Amino acid sequence: QVQLVESGGGLVQPGGSLRLSCAASGIIFSIAAMGWYRQAPGKQRELVAAITSGGSTNYPDSVKGRFTISRDNTKNTVYLQMNSLKPEDTAVYYCNARIGVVATIKDDYWGQGTQVTVSS
Repeated sequence: QVQLVESGGGLVQPGGSLRLSCAASGIIFSIAAMGWYRQAPGKQRELVAAITSGGSTNYPDSVKGRFTISRDNTKNTVYLQMNSLKPEDTAVYYCNARIGVVATIKDDYWGQGTQVTVSS
């Protein structure tokens, strides 16, 4: 029922830019908190950007100032603009949707992932 479809990944040189998109269906998008995670080979999956239903954003220090998350509720789509890319940004990037069910209980949904490779 729930589907998150990602696009925009690819190969880019260091210092370049990419914009990832995630189109959501099967959820009430406007009440979902959205996030982008990444996972490199042999490493844990880590949060790179999050945005609440109200538009508040959060970034780890590793991407702060370089990545920007945004959402368009009229299109049920969340974006990740990535600038000044570094080789260490190379990973599979995943879209996440989180919806509160009751009290502190949450439901999490994931996209299929899209590969981002930063290399010269």
